[in-house]
Amino acid sequence: MSFLTHTREGAIVILTMDQPQTRNALTGNTAVEEFVQACDAIRADTSVKAVILTGAGPVFSSGGNVKDMQRFFDDALTPDRIREEYRQGIQRIPRALYHLDVPVICAINGPAIGAGLDLACMCDIRIASETATFAESFVRVGIVPGDGGAWLLPRAVGMAKASEMAFTGEAIDAREALACGLVSRVVAPEALLDTARALAQRIAANPGAVMRMTKRLLREGQQASLESLLEMSAGYQAIAHKTADHREAVMAFVEKRAARFD
Repeated sequence: MSFLTHTREGAIVILTMDQPQTRNALTGNTAVEEFVQACDAIRADTSVKAVILTGAGPVFSSGGNVKDMQRFFDDALTPDRIREEYRQGIQRIPRALYHLDVPVICAINGPAIGAGLDLACMCDIRIASETATFAESFVRVGIVPGDGGAWLLPRAVGMAKASEMAFTGEAIDAREALACGLVSRVVAPEALLDTARALAQRIAANPGAVMRMTKRLLREGQQASLESLLEMSAGYQAIAHKTADHREAVMAFVEKRAARFD
């Protein structure tokens, strides 16, 4: 049974985690491989301009499958083997999703717990249903964020709020998530996907190649020096000025008409 379902709506791809019986857990199944494959396909398809990630059922994602963690009690599974399992397993998701050049909107339909919260933080924009809750809950089951959460969450909410969430493991509701900047808006459950679609359509109305470069600059700007980012920006701008989309946008402005992008 597949973990992700794919829906194509013009230039928009909708990825839905579709294992509600496991609360869309990210381990103990094929989730990792499917996320990597989906990101590879999207990266290679330049006609894709935006992605929506959401979950089926009442839960966005429960993160790691806690029942599956009982296998780590086996003495034959040594720490070095577990470490490698994380490297070759769930850590492949942030490497694929966070670095995806296409803008990703996360439509959080319900609880986003542990790695499920971190998964949301890998996306560019987060929209929450009023029923959504968020918890960096690893400490509650005696483990650390093994999927990059200690890097991702502070960049979403700041170090103080991330520390509070990680040290207590307590959940916050959608209203608090909005207040701390974890999500950009909160909507009624029935309006969640329509809101995400409308935003994706506004994004997809812009030139795809330039949008991918813009996302890369935003990502690099979180860690690069100003001088490094300026150099990178100059290089990207040189490419952008030679695109057909730039020519079309400029001519549309001069001719006082709507631009037509591929």
